[in-house]
Amino acid sequence: MSENWRKAGWAGAAIGVIAAGAAAGVAVERITVGRGMRMKARLALDSTAEYGSLRGAPGTARAEDGTALYYEVDELPEEGKRRRLRRRAPIRPTVVFCHGYCLSQDSWHFQRAALRGLVRAVYWDQRSHGRSARGLSQADGEPVTFEQLGRDLKAVIDAAAPEGPLILVGHSMGGMTIMGLAQEFPDLIRDRVAGVALVGTSSGRLNEVTYGLPSLGFSTVRRLLPGVLKALGSQVELVEKGRRATADLFAGMVRMYSFASRDVDSAVARFAERLIEATPIDVVAEFYPAFQAHDKTAALQRFADIPVTIIAGDGDMVTPPDHSQVIKDALPSAELVVLESAGHLMMMERPDTVTGLLTELLARTGTVSAAANVGGHGRST
Repeated sequence: MSENWRKAGWAGAAIGVIAAGAAAGVAVERITVGRGMRMKARLALDSTAEYGSLRGAPGTARAEDGTALYYEVDELPEEGKRRRLRRRAPIRPTVVFCHGYCLSQDSWHFQRAALRGLVRAVYWDQRSHGRSARGLSQADGEPVTFEQLGRDLKAVIDAAAPEGPLILVGHSMGGMTIMGLAQEFPDLIRDRVAGVALVGTSSGRLNEVTYGLPSLGFSTVRRLLPGVLKALGSQVELVEKGRRATADLFAGMVRMYSFASRDVDSAVARFAERLIEATPIDVVAEFYPAFQAHDKTAALQRFADIPVTIIAGDGDMVTPPDHSQVIKDALPSAELVVLESAGHLMMMERPDTVTGLLTELLARTGTVSAAANVGGHGRST
């Protein structure tokens, strides 16, 4: 491996971790298992695991700058029958799931498997992520902002759920996107939003997060990171080759920053790794500054009169639990649950618990009955 590749790989992996919550180090594994065996294991997991395989009725919304935003709808069985018979019926609530940075709608696989057939749900890919197109305004040099992402979410709602009550569920960047929506469209929140779930997210002060690193040393990294990201974003091919060449390091980073417990299934860890590694380094670079500028504490007041569930992981080093406490302090009537031994990707690490909390919120909003029988999270059914 050339020295340039090695440097690019380390930089790409480290930035992917710091920026995305996908993260680092399995020294024991590197010592005890050969690299070739690990490569074969990853390929085997990719070929057999069905995580992320659930699909719904596809659609495309257009953002204000023309960017194509991909979404899927999981309909209720009776809704399809009513449409075929052209019967008018009361509009059922729609649950809209918003994913996090360097992920895609597939990060909600376990909740989707458990809730499909029980609720009408919309899953979408944020601009430049998943199956959505690269942001057109970013191609013209405009920075990503959470106000823009909030407007993207409004475009998806207009296309996929133009009528009826809404329950908004957001993880990490997805929660911040919901806050951006609240700031941009307060009337929508007042008139249509019946409940909100904020999972592993923050209303601001992300520039103070150290990702588990010593604060003194990380202050230097923080000053240099925007410039390094910009430089790496202009060398996409080199960085991506380097990231692939250092796949072992990257896989360890995913496990360390994404999960807090040691008993995470290897197929789930590989699933998270695949989601994150699918995000090009220039997208990582485009989005990173938005997090440093993010401050939506005032927008939280838009949710003051509706049921809100806040879910945090006690081992989350990307959006630490004290950020969820700040949201709770702004919304005293909200329910805050801190999950033990859970990291940033808690909806994958503790899927049944997260799904159960979401189901409780849906029951509080009248979206499902309190006695609803939610299925196991499963793989593909």
